[in-house]
Amino acid sequence: MGSNGDDHHPMKHLDHHPMKHLEESVNHFDQQSGGGGGDNNSGNEQSDAENRKTKSEEKRSSVLMALSKEFNNSSSPRRGLDHCVTAPVGTHKCLINDDHGITFSRSMTEKLDRLSEREKQQLIVDLVKIQNDGTVEVDLEKHGPVACELLELQSIEGAPIFIAGTNSKAGKSIPRLKIVMLVVGTRGDVQPFLAMAKRLQEFGHHVRLATHSNFSTFVKSAGVDFYPLGGDPRVLAGYMARNKGLIPSGPKEISLQRKQLRAIIESLLPACTEPDLETGVPFKAQAIIANPPAYGHAHVAEALGVPLHIFFTMPWTPTYEFPHPLARVSQIAGYWLSYIVVDLLIWWGIRGYINDFRKRKLKSAPIAYFSTYHGSISHLPTGYMWSPHVVPKPSDWGPLVDVVGYCFLNLGSKYQPQEKFVQWIQKGPKPVYIGFGSMALTNHLLIIKPLEDPQKTTRIILEALKDTEQRGIIDRGWGDLGTLMQVPVDVFLLEDCPHDWLFPQCSAVVHHGGAGTTATGLRAGCPTTIVPFFGDQFFWGDRINKKGLGPTPIPISQLSVENLSNAIRYMLQPEVKSRVLEVAKLIENEDGVAAAVDAFHRHLPSEIPITSASSDDDEPPNPLQRFFIKIGMVCCLPCGGLWSS
Repeated sequence: MGSNGDDHHPMKHLDHHPMKHLEESVNHFDQQSGGGGGDNNSGNEQSDAENRKTKSEEKRSSVLMALSKEFNNSSSPRRGLDHCVTAPVGTHKCLINDDHGITFSRSMTEKLDRLSEREKQQLIVDLVKIQNDGTVEVDLEKHGPVACELLELQSIEGAPIFIAGTNSKAGKSIPRLKIVMLVVGTRGDVQPFLAMAKRLQEFGHHVRLATHSNFSTFVKSAGVDFYPLGGDPRVLAGYMARNKGLIPSGPKEISLQRKQLRAIIESLLPACTEPDLETGVPFKAQAIIANPPAYGHAHVAEALGVPLHIFFTMPWTPTYEFPHPLARVSQIAGYWLSYIVVDLLIWWGIRGYINDFRKRKLKSAPIAYFSTYHGSISHLPTGYMWSPHVVPKPSDWGPLVDVVGYCFLNLGSKYQPQEKFVQWIQKGPKPVYIGFGSMALTNHLLIIKPLEDPQKTTRIILEALKDTEQRGIIDRGWGDLGTLMQVPVDVFLLEDCPHDWLFPQCSAVVHHGGAGTTATGLRAGCPTTIVPFFGDQFFWGDRINKKGLGPTPIPISQLSVENLSNAIRYMLQPEVKSRVLEVAKLIENEDGVAAAVDAFHRHLPSEIPITSASSDDDEPPNPLQRFFIKIGMVCCLPCGGLWSS
């Protein structure tokens, strides 16, 4: 977690003892590794997209030229970016089609896979540092030759991608399917998928949403079938906040991470193939929708022979327009490369589990990263659940990628607030909302505290509200904000209120920067201050600030009375409110859920090689069959160890 101020090595999460030096980590990896081997714009928007694409290509070309020159002047005899620089974008040598009809460059991937494990790690070790804020720093200036090796993968990503047999025509007939959604994360991650699941059911699909058992009631209450995945979102949130990202900070954290990952991966296949846990009705997925943290999704889809569509609330597809949200990059060329680096770090952390899972459960051969590139989603249909008015679709994302808009569940339409709260709201001007959702949590059994000192944070909030003479709502979230403290009459302590009902009652909002919370605040027309803890929260804080919709984000470690007071004053400026209201109108006119469903239908293969959802398999079992199914369920439930709830 970097409490001592030292940078962390990107590979130290693969061994049992954290290392301080890069060379030691590489040696230890050799001994311990468990591995094996769009949005539819028109008119002016089209012109803007073309301009962005031209600029992006010019940036890419100039940077690659510079890197190539630096590489050719070095003493290394190895080839660098010859064909990336000299060949037009989209033309490549040695192109082959895989089983999905996707084009890849065989020469580059085979060359990289022929490297020893030590050489593969050295490619990244020479290029990457993990900062004590959890981000991945990629430095091209220091290691141009190394960057050239990995940037050559861009020729794979940049090729025009053809998906054999994909339905692209509007108005085509879509069969009713059994669809499983594999979603790992917090409630904010699950919520947009639940909105999409409900809309898919309106088309006659049988949808099962598989996520953590914590959200069973949440999913079922929306009328969607639920199946439990391993892992506990409270533990995952705590782990990410304590470690400032993906990389463990010590042996205890490594053990926790391993248990969580194993529990998630082991539960994926049952989620796609096992009968309903309550009714015993058979289920076998004919299509999979997943978010990237549901590691193993591509392998299950491959084994079952079903299409896979990725949806996510943060960028995961390589682009030259901005870096990976988990990376820190100063050079433009490094933006694209940062996605590959993060991808590799994740793959090296889970490859042992994945290949063991493939062998034991899927009866599939183990894989190497570069040859099959299963860690990446770039060859898969992908939909991003944010508004193109907040982050436009990058010009270098091809037709496989859609920016569909925010997917709102609209829970507030049925919410009945407490009379006491309604009366408090009506007594004065609109308050400022301050809350950190899943970040502010304490589990008294496991002592998980992403928010290290809730009482200190509460005092800062109260002082800032007093300093700016604002009324305030403090959301306790999962934890201790406001607990055992006397609060003034112009501050209300709140628990469990839908943001889509609450935020329209507020003048401005301060929160952790979760994608869903950010979306809801913008739709409500609220200027936004983001206090990021980890991950994509920094990305959304930066986007909000650059659009003029809120002040510079305040990392939780820098939260102070002065910083928060200044942020509140910034948000209350009329010109800031005006800009947010303009964006709110644009978001209100979008239907991200409909666009997401349309993208899923559009990218389905023309033929689904299994029976439709209306088959006789849906017939419920007789009482005797149900009895034995129940016994089998008890013995075979996916296990999250100590972390399941």
